[in-house]
Formats: sequence, C-alpha cells, structure tokens
Amino acid sequence: MTRAEFEQQVKLNQEPLRRFLINLCDGNLSLADDIAQEAFIKAYLNMNTFFGRSKFSTWLFRIAYNCFCDNKRISQRYTNTEINEGKLFSSESTDSKYQNQELYLALTKLNEKERSCILLFYMEDKPIKEISIITGINENTVKSHLSRAKSNLETHLKSIGYERG
Repeated sequence: MTRAEFEQQVKLNQEPLRRFLINLCDGNLSLADDIAQEAFIKAYLNMNTFFGRSKFSTWLFRIAYNCFCDNKRISQRYTNTEINEGKLFSSESTDSKYQNQELYLALTKLNEKERSCILLFYMEDKPIKEISIITGINENTVKSHLSRAKSNLETHLKSIGYERG
C-alpha cells in the first residue's frame, strides 16, 4: 500500500472510526480522538503488514479496538478518581449530531463486548464476519452478544419510558 492509498483510506474511514470510538468511550470525545490518532499512527507504521486479506476498514477497526482495549486495561491500573472525571457522559461532551440521547445513554449500560458488537453492526454496517475479525470474538458469540445487547437496550429504554415510535 502506498502512502497516497493510505491517506485515501484514512479519509474514507476517519468519521466511522471516530463515531465507533466515541460510543465505546462513553461519549468522551478527547479520549476517542486520542485512541483514533493512536490507531492511525499504528496503522501507518504497520501498513506494510496490510496484505488485503480483509477490507482496510476491518484491519483499521481491529487496530483501533485493540488500542481501546489497551487503554482501558492501562487506565484500570490507576485510581478511578482522575480517570472517571474525564469519562462523564453529558450533553456537553457528546457529539452534537446525536439526536437520540436516550439510546446513547442506554448504550453505556451495555458491557464492552455487547456495545462493540451493536455499534459495529448497526451504526457501522459491519457484517458478523467483520465484527468477529475486529473484536476477535467467534461469529456465533457475536450473534449472541447482538441478541443480548438488543434485549438489554430494549429493557433499559422501556424502564425509562422510551417507546418505539
């Protein structure tokens, strides 16, 4: 892959990747942007390892997901006070494009794997096979996470009085 091809792929995948990470990071824009930047740097430094066996977006999302998991693992080693202050989910820290705040708040109630699967499937239109590659989760387990996540989202949204319309 040439540098120009890489730059073109970055332009195509920048917004979907950022959207995915914002939701994984519970609306923390700066953390999501930091992880996205780390993922793009790692992808650039390792672009010689991309052989086209999957879509570039799948490869990039996998790198970003790994960066997210690494960040989460490292942050859990420190005291919660400093870290949790930056992870507050409020209307001030969310992307202004979001119109269904109840849904985004409900997403924060899901565990990391369920949330990752639901975001990739419904918001990024990734097929089960790609989600499996990105997350490193077996395809049947991805299906289970999707089913459980939908049920958990529905339960939470009903509990706050949100009905489909």
